Amino acid sequence: MASSALSPTLDTRPSYLAAAIAGVMVFLLYLITLSPETAMWDTSEYIAAAYTLGIPHPPGNPFFVLIGRVASILPIAPTVAMRVNLLAAISSSVAAAMWFLITERVLVGWFEQRWQRIAGGALAVLIGATAFTVWSQSVVNEKVYTISLAGMAITAWLTVRWCDDPDGPAADRLLVLIAYICGLGYANHMAGLMAAPAVGLSVLIRRPRTLLRWRLLLACAGALVLGGTPFATQPIRAAHNPPINEGDPTACRDGLKLSCTFSKGTYDAFMYNFNRGQYGKPELSERQAPFGAQIGMWWLYFRWQWIRDFDGVRPGLQGSLAAIFLVLGILGGWVHYRRDPRSFAFFGPLMFTLTLLLIYYMNFKYGYSQAPELGESVPREVRDRDYFYLWSFSAWAVWAALGLTFVWESLAAIVGSKKVQVGTETLELPTTRGWTLTSPVLLLAFVPLFGNWEAASRRGETDTGDFAIDLLNGVEPYGVLVTVGDNDTFPLWYAQEVLGVRKDVLVANTSLLNTDWYTRQLLRRPVFDYDSLAGPKAYRGKAWTKPSGPPFNMTLAEADGVPLGQELTQPQLFVAGNIRAIIQPRFLARADIFVLKMIQDGKRSMFFSRTSGGYPFELGLGNYVLTQGLTRKLLTDTIVGSKDVVQLQGEGWVDINRMKAIAAEFRAPESIARKNKWVDRASVGIPYLYVSTNYVLAEALSIQGDRAASEKAFAEAMKVARATGLADLFAGAEPAPPPPIVSGDSTRKTTVPVRP
Repeated sequence: MASSALSPTLDTRPSYLAAAIAGVMVFLLYLITLSPETAMWDTSEYIAAAYTLGIPHPPGNPFFVLIGRVASILPIAPTVAMRVNLLAAISSSVAAAMWFLITERVLVGWFEQRWQRIAGGALAVLIGATAFTVWSQSVVNEKVYTISLAGMAITAWLTVRWCDDPDGPAADRLLVLIAYICGLGYANHMAGLMAAPAVGLSVLIRRPRTLLRWRLLLACAGALVLGGTPFATQPIRAAHNPPINEGDPTACRDGLKLSCTFSKGTYDAFMYNFNRGQYGKPELSERQAPFGAQIGMWWLYFRWQWIRDFDGVRPGLQGSLAAIFLVLGILGGWVHYRRDPRSFAFFGPLMFTLTLLLIYYMNFKYGYSQAPELGESVPREVRDRDYFYLWSFSAWAVWAALGLTFVWESLAAIVGSKKVQVGTETLELPTTRGWTLTSPVLLLAFVPLFGNWEAASRRGETDTGDFAIDLLNGVEPYGVLVTVGDNDTFPLWYAQEVLGVRKDVLVANTSLLNTDWYTRQLLRRPVFDYDSLAGPKAYRGKAWTKPSGPPFNMTLAEADGVPLGQELTQPQLFVAGNIRAIIQPRFLARADIFVLKMIQDGKRSMFFSRTSGGYPFELGLGNYVLTQGLTRKLLTDTIVGSKDVVQLQGEGWVDINRMKAIAAEFRAPESIARKNKWVDRASVGIPYLYVSTNYVLAEALSIQGDRAASEKAFAEAMKVARATGLADLFAGAEPAPPPPIVSGDSTRKTTVPVRP
């Protein structure tokens, strides 16, 4: 077998050219499968925040916003979304190149010939770059994780270099640079500091006296703070009231001023945002699920990495592959420890941090897809959180590649070996014939490439942007659209702020209305002109009066003073013009108060997204809402039935003609059918909305007597259902109406805590 001792005749120079080529190949793969548009969840929020130089949800990720803004205006792709998506692809490609260099470095003391070490590095790149979560996050910029991955991988490579020569001329500069990258990474995401404990431990193991050099420590601390300075941009930008200003980390209410910027109010607002106080996450000692279940969540997502069986038809194969790659990684870790303890002093603790320590720190509830047999008897995350373990799965590829290389070498030695003089040692090494005959074992590294292509590729996908346009176009000019979750809100922000579609519509999210910063954002938002020529046909041929002022009559201070909510112990009568609604005993949240206030002030027409389920009915407004497509319009008086306005069981009142006109311009059903998959089941409520809408339209048209149009609408419902795995909703040719359910994100949320 090969020796772990470094021979003076070995060429130990890093293969930077080979690493660059590997990174370029990964980038080309991501480019081929790159999304041209936005996607569900936080993708739209972050693309829009980058483009508008806004502030996404706490803690705001200022470094991402800055470089995302640069990417969004560079002429590197035809659309803003593609430019920001390319940033994700480039980041993951850089990380892949770093893993190549680390893997090759471990193999320096193992293999004398450079081609063998390059082969090992290539295996790490192939396995890591095509792991499902890494791949799917690299072809659309959902958040900031790929940039964090690049920073972590660069930090890892620099630390491995430091471990090689901790007393060398560049050693101190490397530590200062590592500290700066960690600080910069923290300004991108808190994960930027995840490598820091492993760096400190490797310094303690390799050169403990380094920790006594106070000048070096001071320089590293200064570099760390300097890297975090992008956070200083937040109060400044927030004072300019960008269209996306989540958290509003400033005390300035009417523009940037020195007095309010450097004040206790700004400090408190910034720290509340910085510490993510809005979310009220419990202490680590208060476990949201048993630690064993949290490890089980990681294992579920680990199984996804090697073949993402989103249809659930190959669970046995998925489990077997996961076991193989788990064993390869553990074997690779053992070989790493035995063959190169110097770099293991860093990489071993890093892997511990990215697995067990990260699992403990994240303290998740049960995963959305985990343990389905438990149903709703356990608290669950609103979606699958595999992206939080992207760093774990990407770095695991280094050890999996080392393990696979060890298996390859062992099999080759069995086929044939020869004695070779390496330095002062005589070793038994595999023959060329042995290497060649056993090389098919390396094909295992290609499994994720082929197993994940269909699930990870986002090439040509436009369904999320199309859905946002469809939903906005269902609202009358200058209307208020009430939404409830991420997937019916963030895509609308993207459509309005990036694409410039229907900016006249005011989007009011009930979860965010529970915060003070969001109501200030609504009050400050200007009234944009409605472009009748670009608008939907359903609203042409009529003059629409542009409203003036905010959507409800309150000052910023009055809105800030609205309480978190109030308990209604008995039925309450709500009056707004001719509306007489009975609100049954319930907790009336801050968001509900603002929705009712907008209705009462009557400054704009009100619409409820049908993703909100029965929300208007919960407020006692059932007799006043009229379904018109993906939305329900709130009328100012009791609805009277007619040939064109019918009442359907489970849906309420339906405006047939308006619904038919709006549905005729739907864009998303075609793009959903073209996509012909829906990997993320937590967001399946969005395509379900089209299934339900077209089914309701088909039933209403049937009542109206238009059989041909009814059959066409039903066919549209079935087309979307088949493409997204929802066809089982229909038991036959004449199914019962699908229930008005929504899934995952698009459910009524719990109250979001606000600043006390």
